Amino acid sequence: MPKVEIFCTPFCPYCIRAKKLLDSKNVEYEEIRIDLEPARQDEMVARAKRTSVPQIFIDDYHVGGCDDLFELEAEGTLDSRLGL
Repeated sequence: MPKVEIFCTPFCPYCIRAKKLLDSKNVEYEEIRIDLEPARQDEMVARAKRTSVPQIFIDDYHVGGCDDLFELEAEGTLDSRLGL
């Protein structure tokens, strides 16, 4: 199973929506809360080249944000990326 990471904050509706999609697929992910670990925000920006949350990674592949995750789902490619 690939490693899934989601940089997020607790009240971001896009973060919540992205996590719900992953939860619906029973995918385990590491939730990196940049509100609790501000230093991790620098890591997120360095990896994603973006400052908004969520930023989602599957292994070394940068999915992007919530809309990007749902786009993979609509294309039918998300499950294969997740090893499902």
